[in-house]
Order: sequence, then C-alpha cells, then structure tokens
Amino acid sequence: MGILVSLPKNGDEEKNYQVNWGNPFGLQVEMRAPFLPSEWHKQSGVQLTWPHAGTDWAHMLKEVQECFTAIAREIAKKELLLIVAPDIDTVKAQISNRVNMENVRFFECETNDTWARDHGAITLIDGSTPRLLDFCFNGWGQKFVAGLDNQITRKAYDAKCFKAEYANHLNFVLEGGSIESDGFGTLLTTSTCLLAPNRNDTMNKVEIEERLRSVFHMQQVLWLDHGYLAGDDTDSHVDTLARLCPNNTIAYVKCIDPDDEHFEELQKMEEQLCTFRTLKGEPYRLLALPMADCIIENTERLPATYANFLIINKAVLYPTYNQPKNDAEAAAVLAEAFPDSEIIGIDCRALIKQHGSLHCVTMQYPEGVIK
Repeated sequence: MGILVSLPKNGDEEKNYQVNWGNPFGLQVEMRAPFLPSEWHKQSGVQLTWPHAGTDWAHMLKEVQECFTAIAREIAKKELLLIVAPDIDTVKAQISNRVNMENVRFFECETNDTWARDHGAITLIDGSTPRLLDFCFNGWGQKFVAGLDNQITRKAYDAKCFKAEYANHLNFVLEGGSIESDGFGTLLTTSTCLLAPNRNDTMNKVEIEERLRSVFHMQQVLWLDHGYLAGDDTDSHVDTLARLCPNNTIAYVKCIDPDDEHFEELQKMEEQLCTFRTLKGEPYRLLALPMADCIIENTERLPATYANFLIINKAVLYPTYNQPKNDAEAAAVLAEAFPDSEIIGIDCRALIKQHGSLHCVTMQYPEGVIK
C-alpha cells in the first residue's frame, strides 16, 4: 500500500510521488508527475451529458432519463456532478427532488448525444495543475454525427467549469472508453479500436503507441487483440471488455457458454490477459466477470456488459440487467476487486438500447478539477 506525498525538487518545485510501505528494508519512491491517474484516484466529480429530445433517445426519453437520474443520484451522494445539457431548467425540474442539488453543477450548451466517456476531457495530473486533454471525438470512426459533442470540453473550459489548464489534442482521435490507466505508467487498450479505419488511419500501431506513451507519459502499453461484444458501435472499447483495478488486478468479461457467439474471442482474450505483466514483471490478478445473458431488441443482440462500471469516491457503480444471478455475481467480483468500496447496482437496460452502458455515459475528473 502507499500514500501520495509531495517532495521538493531543486528547492522550489514540488512533484507528486508514490511512497510504498510494503518493503521492510526501505521506502520505494516513484515519481508520479506528470501522470494519467487511475479511475480510483480521488475525484472532484463526474460529468453526465444529459439525454434530450434532439438525441437518439427521443423515442424512449423518459425511460433513459430515469436511468440518468439514478446515476446522478448516486454520484451526487459522494462527489460533485457536472451536468451538460442544452436546457438546464428542464433537467433541474427532472432531478431536483431526487438528487443532492448542492453537489450538482450545470453547463448549458448544445449537444448531439450523451456519451461523455468519449467526448469528455481526459485529465493529466502534472504537479499541482491538472491538464484537460481535449482529443477529437468523431463519432467512433464517423459512424455518427458528433460535431457539437466534440466542442463540449473547450466550451466548458471557456465557461470556467474547470480549474485546470486546457491542452488541444484535436489532431488525434481518441475516446476515453478506449483506454485504461493504472496511474503508474501502464495503459491498457484494444487494437481493434485504436487501429480502426477513420480514426487515425494515417498512423500505424507503432506510431500510435509512441503517441500514447508520449502524451500520457506511459512506460508500457498493453494491447488486447481479442474480444468483442455483439451490437457494439465502438470497435471494442476496452471498457466493455477488461478493466484495470487496484493492486495489479484486471476484471474482465468471461464467457463460459460454448454456444455463445462470443465464446472463442473471449477465451482468446483471457489467454492474452494471462500473458500480460506489470512493470515489475509480475502477472496480473485476473477476476472474471460473468457474461450477461443475451438481450435482444428488434432482432439485434445488445452489448450488455458488467465491465462497464464506474469507479467514484468510496463506491463502484455497476450496470445491472434484471438478471438476478448474473447481477449478483458481478457485484461479488467487484467487491473482491474493490474491498473498501460500496458496490451499487443501477439498472442500465435503457442504456444498452443505444449500445452503451454506465461507464460510457460518464467521465470522471480528479480532485480539484470541477469547480
């Protein structure tokens, strides 16, 4: 275990370090700035981009707004909540009697959709000043219109919603759901997504990895080459398949039904996860999440996944699908991965009807970022 401390450098500059107390022969000190924090790093709050009649949710607006309200309620119990919407008065009327409004902040602007994980800023910590990295969101490879969503971060920064510096990376397509950081120099991602056409197709794998290492100050990038979910629009975002957790742990989706279309690919993914090593050369502790039972909507299988959980301060919010056995098993696995956190299930059957889930509609910001 360890704690974050600040140590002086050259007498006048402070840097963040991780001090680990597990070595009885002395302290291990690792420089931690600049770095891409893990999701379990202490947070100031979470962004939700609210569904409205101008989004693809129009035909099921009340249903999905109920789901968003449930998510908002749990987040606002623990930390700040930033809600982005074109009409904040309408949102206030929906949530004011059900959510701790003292912890809610609003930013009014036009939006295309609701997937804050992919159009929200990715925050880099550099000493005492967080940096909002604003990457290009192009609708998962130009599948969907995203011009308004791609402007949200800059507009919110200009409106002084954040206490941070702004860094323009709009010349590189990157979605928050496509990467996972452990906060210590390891990035987990999928080759299917980051090498997909119509994202950064002028760059090869080596060039993209060099970009990730440079921008995020990573020591290694772990590429998952297998795994997918039927009905997924993201080209296999890692947050639908495998998630980095504390103590060198990876929680991942496991399929045990040989007749399921995902069985072979997820078996190969599990085999590859077994080959991954930490920066110290040790294998990861692997915790298997259940595969959700098949959910069909209009003859199409929906991408229900328990890997799409959100880590907040002292809690983990995870999606449920009205599958009591699987929902309970997923909760038990997450309790093992996060023994000091409250595990809270939220019915996300509405979200998967638009091919996403709980993590996809949220973006967390580290301590001190949201005003």
